[in-house]
Order: sequence, then structure tokens, then C-alpha cells
Amino acid sequence: MSKIPVYLMPGLAASSSIFERIVLPDDVFEIVLLEWEIPLDNENLAEYARRITKKIIHPNPVLIGVSFGGILVQEMARFVDARKVIIISSVKTNLEFPRRMKVAKTTKAYKLIPTNLIANVESLTKFSFGTKINQRLKLYEKFLRIRDKRYLDWAVEQVILWDRTVVDENVIHIHGDTDDVFPIKYIQNCIVVKGGTHVMILNKFKWFNENLPKIILE
Repeated sequence: MSKIPVYLMPGLAASSSIFERIVLPDDVFEIVLLEWEIPLDNENLAEYARRITKKIIHPNPVLIGVSFGGILVQEMARFVDARKVIIISSVKTNLEFPRRMKVAKTTKAYKLIPTNLIANVESLTKFSFGTKINQRLKLYEKFLRIRDKRYLDWAVEQVILWDRTVVDENVIHIHGDTDDVFPIKYIQNCIVVKGGTHVMILNKFKWFNENLPKIILE
């Protein structure tokens, strides 16, 4: 029996190394890591998704995406016959966005986000913002793969302007109950990870290693 291909897509600008602690039984699953690419000029999310889908070389893959990667794999599922689509720390439609993101869309405030600071996160780590923020900046410094301002501006805009309003009922949603980016109070019909934050793929890896195989196979 051939192995089940599992394609993993990281969050916005992140490297696939965020999955470094995810271990699935290698006699059953074959993990394939996807990476973000710089968008082409005027490329929208659907076009980008179609382009990334060309990297899928197995039939009936499992698509797993984290945060913005979760949004992307849902768009990719339009172009490939996926065995399963699983999103982690993400949203199924823009109706699950927190209010601040809906306001950002209306006011176009997202255009004011200083993505050049994100691109140069090392300089931010020199400042003291308090333990919690400094710890998160250290994570960004380690796992941020794409520092290209054009990509960052594009990615933020694609998230805020995502136009999906109808849930794909086949999507499996895993979400932490302390996620501060996409608060659980706005999320419907998900598998709740107790104590899970927006970066739980890193610090709740034991939960995923124990439960993902069952979720994929059921």
C-alpha cells in the first residue's frame, strides 16, 4: 500500500521549519514541505494558489496549512482533488475574522502596516518590549523565511481582502482556545486544542503528533 502524501504549508512568511517537531508514522505517511514564493506582479490569491498547486506531485494529497497557509490550502483545494484539507490556527471564511481585521478592510488601515519592520525583525529584537513580545520576536527571527517587502505587503492584503464567505464543509479546522490572532470566540465548528496559541504548531507538537494521524485517517 502506498503512503498517504501530506503537504504542509506554513503561516505568513514563515519557513516550513515550523513543522520540524511534527512526526507522523513514516510507514503510513509521506510528508512534503511547501514554501512560500514571491508573488508575481498583480497575482491574486487564486492565481497564486494555482501556481503553488503545481508543486503537488501526488494524487489525492492531504493539504495542511497553518494561519495564512490554512487560507492558501483552501484555495489550492479548488485546483486539486485533495483527500483532506486541514487548517490549523486559521479561518474557514472571512466571517471568522476578528473585528479589527474587518475594520482594517473597511478603512484600508492594513496599508499602513510597517512591513519593513517585519522584514527586519532582527533590529526589533534589540529593543525590550517585555518578555512575552521578545519571546515572540525570537520565534519570528528563527522561523521567518521571506523578508521581501513586496511579498509581505501582498500577503497582508490577501488575508484582509479574502472574500470567502461560505464554509467548505469538508475542511477540518483545528484551533487553540487562546489564539490571539484569530480568537476562538469568532470560530465555528473546530477541534479545540486546550491552551493552544496561534503558534501551537510549535509548542503543542505532541498533541499534533498524537492526533493528526487519526484525524487524517478517519
